[in-house]
Amino acid sequence: MKKEKGIFYRIDWILVVIYLALVLIGWLNIYAAVYDEAHRNIVDLHQKYGKQMIFIIAAILLAMITLLIEPKFFSQFANFFYGISILLLIFVIFTGKEISGSKSWFQIGGFGIQPAEFAKLATCLALAKYLAAIDINLKKPLTLIIAGVLIVLPGILIILQHDTGSAIVFLAFIIVLYRAGLTGFIPLSVVLLPLCGVFALLLPKLILVAILFLVSASVYLYGKRKLRNILIIGAVFLASVGFVLSVDYTVNKVLEPHQRQRIQVLLGSNTDLKGAGYNVNQSLIAIGSGRFVGKGFLEGTQTKYNFVPEQSTDFIFCTIGEEQGFIGSTIIICLFISLFIRIILSAERQRARFSRLYGYGVASILFFHFAINIGMTLGLVPVIGIPLPFVSYGGSSLWAFTLLLFIFIRQDSLRYELI
Repeated sequence: MKKEKGIFYRIDWILVVIYLALVLIGWLNIYAAVYDEAHRNIVDLHQKYGKQMIFIIAAILLAMITLLIEPKFFSQFANFFYGISILLLIFVIFTGKEISGSKSWFQIGGFGIQPAEFAKLATCLALAKYLAAIDINLKKPLTLIIAGVLIVLPGILIILQHDTGSAIVFLAFIIVLYRAGLTGFIPLSVVLLPLCGVFALLLPKLILVAILFLVSASVYLYGKRKLRNILIIGAVFLASVGFVLSVDYTVNKVLEPHQRQRIQVLLGSNTDLKGAGYNVNQSLIAIGSGRFVGKGFLEGTQTKYNFVPEQSTDFIFCTIGEEQGFIGSTIIICLFISLFIRIILSAERQRARFSRLYGYGVASILFFHFAINIGMTLGLVPVIGIPLPFVSYGGSSLWAFTLLLFIFIRQDSLRYELI
């Protein structure tokens, strides 16, 4: 085994530069989002941008410490981190502070810590370690069940905290399962089921069941008519029908009223621009008013007069769209796309299976947050309240995303060694 030439030997500096660029853009736009003539000092610790500066300094320290740690440490203690995260998720249900309807925060002094953000990191580590085992085969039902439990368990605990948005993010791990050898049928089902849910809210149930029957019959007629295939087709048909028939109950009885209203607004059955649709409507106005080059830094009227709620967190992209316009929005989208491509390319060059699968987990989580957050601001998906990685205000999300990324950068630094 070759001896390392230094702490930062083979560090992917392109990933580091993209990270720093996104963090800096985020800080400046948080400043713009909550800017007040009476508080112009960007390092004012009583304001969100001042606190974010502290979060950024702490995040950079965490990143540097992560790069100093032996890469094997993360794989060896992956299950331990996962266990701790599960305990914290349980503990916060009973002792956490409720913020915006979600009881998912530990209050420490003037700051809040959200265990759900770190649970994504812990799950990514644990799943990569489990799938990296030599005898793992996702075609075996037991293996798939165990992997599913690793993903679903923290998601259920987060739902019990009334934080459905963070729980939905765990669906991103289906990409890791696919890369680990899962057949295309199950990932396709994860995509099709939400679509069935949408159609179940728009179409009469009888028509949708008839469509599902015709699709199942077509697959049977044009496929191999073996007993195993017939049983699978029948099971999928019955499960799909059950899912379709349960959608109304889930929407009306399980979801919170504000979540139900947001789905109705998205589907066009509720156009309440002063209620559930207010955030998205104001967001579209803000982004549209920025046009091509934007209104200029600190010149956004929608931003300055607080027309868009949560503009420093969930709707931070509105500030970018209004003040930097199409050009600024395109730049940040290109930075994120470059980040995803770089992570995937780096993951594919790993010799260690753990590092490769962990890299896919990192890319999946970051991409899911990116797509959903920007989709919310554009009215393309329901508002589920998840941050834009490295850009939105918040210590928990910034620290968790930083650790998530820099653990992979550390793994990648020894990509020619089996770790």
